[in-house]
Amino acid sequence: MIKLVNLAKHYDGLAAVDSLNLEVQPGEIFGFLGPNGAGKTTTIRVMMGILKPTSGQVFLGGYDVERQPEEAKAISGFIPDRPFIYEKLSGLEFLQFVGKLHRVESVRLARRILELLERFELVRWKDELVESYSHGMKQRLVVCASLIHEPRILIVDEPMVGMDPKGARKLKDLFRSLSDVGTTVFLSTHSIGVAEEVCHRIGIIQRGRLIACGTMADLYAQAQTKQGNLESVFLELTQDNSDDGGQPG
Repeated sequence: MIKLVNLAKHYDGLAAVDSLNLEVQPGEIFGFLGPNGAGKTTTIRVMMGILKPTSGQVFLGGYDVERQPEEAKAISGFIPDRPFIYEKLSGLEFLQFVGKLHRVESVRLARRILELLERFELVRWKDELVESYSHGMKQRLVVCASLIHEPRILIVDEPMVGMDPKGARKLKDLFRSLSDVGTTVFLSTHSIGVAEEVCHRIGIIQRGRLIACGTMADLYAQAQTKQGNLESVFLELTQDNSDDGGQPG
């Protein structure tokens, strides 16, 4: 469902993403971990067509993001780390706007908006301007917008930022329910606990390269340990690169 082929993104000769090869299957929740500046957000921005790769390809649902951007984006949802919303619109108006961008039929759109507002407990505020929303409410609204067209792929960058515990729990439950119906979830996060709790497989990126990938059992084997938790595995696998300088995220 998601395929990265020799993906690279360079800034003035610096490799933010370096020869990245990865496949994520339908219905899989894939966790993407790495230290600050490892290349996580850059990878996601290239995947979504926001940045142009220096080389390599991204396929979403079989569509080449560079050559078939409309087809790729039509089946994908995106939750960015820093959501942008037109704050002079109400929550309802914003979701209507996003739905029309995705060409969702009117009756289906009205039903879908109500379902999402109810799920994320925003019905009471649907007619209020977004500028009056708290940060957590805005984040929940962005989640609603990313799902408005029922995408087959959901790409998420740091989804728990600003979320209260209840909102975070709803989001984790959402990822599981999407996986159950075959939606692929690509989850970039700094939260090792979230990754360990919900992901089927986890990839660890360091200096733009994928240094480990697999199930928890696979990661334990690569870290040459049989005990501990994901945090200890993560620290073991990344420790010998800790003295490297920062680079774009």
